Amino acid sequence: MGRKNNIIAIDGYSSCGKSTLAKALAKRLHYLYIDSGAMYRAVTLYFLRNGVSLDDEQEVNKALANIRIDFHATPEKTSIFLNGEDISDEIRQMHISDNVSEVSAIKAVRQSMVALQQEMGRSRDIVMDGRDIGTTVFPDANVKIFMTADPNVRAERRYLELKNKGEQITLEEVFENLAHRDYIDTTREESPLVRAHDAVILDNTELNEEEQLQFVLDRLP
Repeated sequence: MGRKNNIIAIDGYSSCGKSTLAKALAKRLHYLYIDSGAMYRAVTLYFLRNGVSLDDEQEVNKALANIRIDFHATPEKTSIFLNGEDISDEIRQMHISDNVSEVSAIKAVRQSMVALQQEMGRSRDIVMDGRDIGTTVFPDANVKIFMTADPNVRAERRYLELKNKGEQITLEEVFENLAHRDYIDTTREESPLVRAHDAVILDNTELNEEEQLQFVLDRLP
């Protein structure tokens, strides 16, 4: 029996505006928005807090068994909770960004999060963004978008976002972090970042938020 709910999968590089676009689509279409990247950030936060060794398979599996991730949606925003704690702001800090790609590359972590993501999308109309949504999580998604942008533009966007939150960081540090994450995301063995063969490329280097939203709306079935 085929799936009856609708799924829009948005994949792409770090700081391409995937979450901004996904949130806007979910709001316009009255779908549930699921930020898969936030889920990996939540796992990263738990690992860092608890000193989990990424090389110790038994330790990783034990930690994953103790992690519960939930999304709470309101008309204003969607918050992510780790074992009952709202961690929406903390997971956006730079120390999480510096470690999330390494954590995300672990096979057990990806398998655990993919299973949870698939469960979340089993019966609801959803918009989900990440790195492997259209290739691994929902290869049968109704619409697949692959986002990209000029690396310098991506770094500038992320830099301004972090500075506005009060983080002391340089543009060079942000650029290096994004380059490092791109390398790990595209070369990891488990579910690497690649464009699905049927995904539409959205280069938003020179597009504003409304233009990006319209780009996707124009391609809905």
